[in-house]
Amino acid sequence: MASDPSSSAHPFERLTPDFILDAIEAQGLICDGRILALNSYENRVYQIGLEEQQPIIAKFYRPERWTDEQILEEHQFYFDLQAQELSVVPPMLLAEQSLLHYQGFRLSLFLRRGGRAPELDNPDHLFRLGNTLGRLHLVGAARPFVSRPTLDIASFGHDSIELLLRDFIPDSLRQAYQSLTSDLMRHIENSFAQCQGIHYLRVHGDCHAGNLLWRDDQAHFVDFDDARMAPAIQDIWMLLTETDRLLREQQLAEVMAGYQEFSDFDPRELHLIEPLRTLRMLHYSAWLARRWQDPAFPLNFPWFNSERYWGQHILQLREQLSALQEPVLRLL
Repeated sequence: MASDPSSSAHPFERLTPDFILDAIEAQGLICDGRILALNSYENRVYQIGLEEQQPIIAKFYRPERWTDEQILEEHQFYFDLQAQELSVVPPMLLAEQSLLHYQGFRLSLFLRRGGRAPELDNPDHLFRLGNTLGRLHLVGAARPFVSRPTLDIASFGHDSIELLLRDFIPDSLRQAYQSLTSDLMRHIENSFAQCQGIHYLRVHGDCHAGNLLWRDDQAHFVDFDDARMAPAIQDIWMLLTETDRLLREQQLAEVMAGYQEFSDFDPRELHLIEPLRTLRMLHYSAWLARRWQDPAFPLNFPWFNSERYWGQHILQLREQLSALQEPVLRLL
């Protein structure tokens, strides 16, 4: 297993309170000195107090993750959605620029918006979420991303497995992990083969409850940092939280009832629910591995990169292999 690199220098260590305030004031705003670090690991996100104004949210992008062109495509997606009156919080435009720069960092500023998580066991919430997703995907299908990536088997699956086998999986579990992931990828590739020709579009990409705010009896989508080209089902399957199959199909029926008021849905995409879930599990472990040089990760994920973690991960993947062999969900 890789050693703990928590003592290594990392660019985010430069983000001291004084540096953050200087970065905001360099954009022409006047801070009142209040800074609140928000729950974000991929980037660094802060609530910043302003004099005689409401606080704003400042997002400092992780260096070298996205190019400027990829970040600006994310921003344009926000603006496209806002133009169609969808409830998103786009980056602020300062001197007509949404992507700002300060001493080697790229950042964006956002108005602060509140809300609570939607109730994914509430049929009305699910219908309205489906409604909003249908509208979002209608906009997402209008034109493609050019610079941002596509959710694919290679990057989320094979690349993740290769990284973990090379640097992280303990020797005692290597053979079990290698055999299991080989079986998983065979099932995933077969499922995608059944869905050849399905439409890929701009999607949110990380549509879990933490990125959904429920306010004024409607859904508000935040944090498009993982937006990419993908099948529509990528933004739908994470809303299906029930463990009982019939209850999960009922959730799907409510989401689809709202969704199809605005967007068509290819039922072949139902074959991709469990494959996409599996790819997310593989990619998540690889994400932690890739970020292990960031001191925030050993601090906040101390259970990662231990033999116990990898043993539990393999057990979860074995359960997922069984799920891949079950019949796909039905549209009720």
